[in-house]
Amino acid sequence: MKRRLKEMSGRSVLLAFTSIAALSVLAIIVFIARDSLPFFEKNSLFTFFFSTAWFPTHSPPEFGAAAIFVGSLLVTFVAVLIAVPIGVFAALCLSDIISFQLRQIVKPIIEMLAAVPSVVYGFFALTVFAPWLQNLGKTFSWLSIDSGANALTASLVLSMMALPTIVSVSEDALQAVGREMREGSYALGATRAETLLFVVLPSASSGILSAILLGTMRALGETMVVWMASGNAAQIPSPWWDITQPVRTLTATIAGDMGEADQMTGSAHYHVLFAMGLCLLLFGFACSLIGERIVAAQKKRLRGE
Repeated sequence: MKRRLKEMSGRSVLLAFTSIAALSVLAIIVFIARDSLPFFEKNSLFTFFFSTAWFPTHSPPEFGAAAIFVGSLLVTFVAVLIAVPIGVFAALCLSDIISFQLRQIVKPIIEMLAAVPSVVYGFFALTVFAPWLQNLGKTFSWLSIDSGANALTASLVLSMMALPTIVSVSEDALQAVGREMREGSYALGATRAETLLFVVLPSASSGILSAILLGTMRALGETMVVWMASGNAAQIPSPWWDITQPVRTLTATIAGDMGEADQMTGSAHYHVLFAMGLCLLLFGFACSLIGERIVAAQKKRLRGE
């Protein structure tokens, strides 16, 4: 009887902690959705998502956030494009190439990068990357880099910030594959490179995908770096893929405009910032759901189902 009571008490405590986490997330969603609804009720969704006229302080105000959405996606995409191959191959190096003693030194150093405050990264981008890119543009005029604060600067620093997550989670996934898979591949005559590329990486693909998604969310949700280093120009680059031009992101807009929005009267400017936050949340949930589906399908494929 006592043992059963202890088990029930333990389960109740664990359920309580789990419920607190779930309810906290739900409360955040309800709070953001509640303050974003007044904007969606009084303003055109088409203008919000497809217009580039962002003049929230004009009379009447204009809330075309298309350029801001494009800026967020462009900066995040370039950051992930840089961070993923470097992170995955760094994780492969940690798990299968370097010695265990060296790994015990290198991995903690990489993980320490996640503890660096984002404002430090932003200051680094502003004082190191931005002047370097601007000088590069002066040296090579064909690059057409007018300002060092642009999408490329923000993307480079965001990729550095996403690396610790991608490396750490990917390395754990690669370690979980086990020695049996590797030794079986070697026994069949595969080389070390063939084993790593065609056996180890596919076997750990679900964990690596999770690492990529976490890194993507890290880059998409970052505020200080993009606020300080992206140039904060509410424009779609022309051409759209020109990452040497200044852009503006959703997180930087929320952080920069919240102090100017009239919170006491509940202005449209105030509510549109919550609408942007809601879009960020929904995009994050969509990525998580898609990732879960892909991971589940990958696991079924590996089991031969």
